[in-house]
Amino acid sequence: MGQLVSVNVGLPRDITWKGETVHTGIWKQPVSGRVMVRHLNVEGDGQGDLAGHGGEHRAVMVYQTESYAYWETELGRRDFTLGQFGENFTVQGLADDQVCVGDRYRIGAALFEVTQPRVTCYRVGIRMDNPGMAALLVLHHRPGFYLRVLEEGEVGAGDEIVKVGDGPELMTVAEIDALLYLPGHPRQQLERALRVPALSPGWRGSFQSLLDQSGAESGNAGLTASAGPPPAWSGFRSLRVAKVDRESAGVISLSFEQPDHAALPPAAPGQFVVLRLHTGQGVAPLLRNYSVSSAPGANGYRVSIKRELGGAASSFLHSEIKVGDILEVSAPRGAFTLREGDGAVVLISAGIGATPVLAMLHSLSANSPARAVWWLYGARNRKEHPFAEEVRRLLDSLPSGHSHVVYSQPEPADKLGFDYDTAGHLNMALLDELGVPLTADFYLCGPPAFLHSFSAGLSEREVGAPRIHTEVFGPEGSIRPGIVASARRQAHLPPGVPGTGPQVSFTRSGLAAPWNSSFHSLLEFAEACDVPVRWSCRTGVCHTCECALIGGTVRYQPAPLEPPAEGSALICCSQPGGDLEIDL
Repeated sequence: MGQLVSVNVGLPRDITWKGETVHTGIWKQPVSGRVMVRHLNVEGDGQGDLAGHGGEHRAVMVYQTESYAYWETELGRRDFTLGQFGENFTVQGLADDQVCVGDRYRIGAALFEVTQPRVTCYRVGIRMDNPGMAALLVLHHRPGFYLRVLEEGEVGAGDEIVKVGDGPELMTVAEIDALLYLPGHPRQQLERALRVPALSPGWRGSFQSLLDQSGAESGNAGLTASAGPPPAWSGFRSLRVAKVDRESAGVISLSFEQPDHAALPPAAPGQFVVLRLHTGQGVAPLLRNYSVSSAPGANGYRVSIKRELGGAASSFLHSEIKVGDILEVSAPRGAFTLREGDGAVVLISAGIGATPVLAMLHSLSANSPARAVWWLYGARNRKEHPFAEEVRRLLDSLPSGHSHVVYSQPEPADKLGFDYDTAGHLNMALLDELGVPLTADFYLCGPPAFLHSFSAGLSEREVGAPRIHTEVFGPEGSIRPGIVASARRQAHLPPGVPGTGPQVSFTRSGLAAPWNSSFHSLLEFAEACDVPVRWSCRTGVCHTCECALIGGTVRYQPAPLEPPAEGSALICCSQPGGDLEIDL
């Protein structure tokens, strides 16, 4: 039998950390007397980041006095106060390697159910003044856990903790935690975890992704979207320009082949390549991502490039490149790929965003003609409508093919009913009007605002996240949990004296800078350059920062708890091992 030693609460506050403002509720203080526990929270408590903390399945955070003693010895500290680990309940007993997910406990007048281990993030490192704490909690099998409130009621320090029910499968908190974050994810254990009804939806989704992960994929699918199969080669390969085609007023296509005409490894429909362009003597090469727009399985790769106003790379490709030229091209890669199946597919794009979904349309025509396919596309007018005839031909080959083209600024010569179907813009109201099936898989490519609008609209219509696939042109949006939003700046060289280390190229942001060893990680270096980044733990646990490593190698310090997918890197705990090209 355990005992409730302390009830700790705290409202979110703003703190300064690494020059940023962090909104966090990690600071908890003991309260005296009895406290009401509600279904979503302990009275007087709050969370700064509801995406990662709080809610029905994370209403109450629990940590043990035995773990306090363990960390005092392990870290050589004697300065801990109750609530030090951000917990609401400090308890005696209820060890992580003994408590099982699904166990039920009566504490005071309230009834609780164990739902998941703590998801460790960088804020516990701030509170503990130890940046590596998120990894240490997992590595030492002492994460703590969350409770769901089954019956509201008052609790107070000194209350006995009475176990009233065992969780099915008898899987401990430490076991569940290790199953997700540490190497080795036995199928039998994943299946056991999924048979625990109390397990929170987020953890269930992660374990299902691990269960569904194919043998060809590496990395941890429970923590990050699949990176797909490993790239066919690292770095860049010299390929010949076999064709240059004009697709519209502002778009050309370049078709690449091996100089000896040998077949290239196939690109999965939706993947991209990176071009490294040498535009002049003494000028640093430009790196740009372009989606493969050709049919998968072709002997070469076709990429289609829109000429951007002031775009150095697109202007060079439009003006200077001709048949026979040799360019440096990366292997195809990317997780925005067409999934197998026989259900309906909806391909939604605007402008040059058509390129990856065009490759998917080619694949559907060649390999899955029985599937229902919806092609929804937006352009300004016929002059700026690439691939129009190619798309019509492919859709004609599909018995259940549907098309709807929207022009935002049709010209008098544009034919309504032939060139386009509606004047205006693509939006969710149009999808509703067309009767697009919400049971389909949706593939969307375009600028961030376009993707956000459709993703939000589909979610509101209860289309599950696993069936919404997006690809953004340019840098992806940042994930910086708890950081108070500020105006986004264009990527730039880091301030201060330039570094003398290897060249680090951020391919999506179009920036290259010499590495400066004063930074502890590639993540810190990218942040100094205002390159959009995604992270949570900052110490090799959560894989939120995982991104494609186009060329070069990294070294890890500290080592991540589980390596990323082959051809990818965790930038939160790595430094360049030489010149480096990374998909940021």
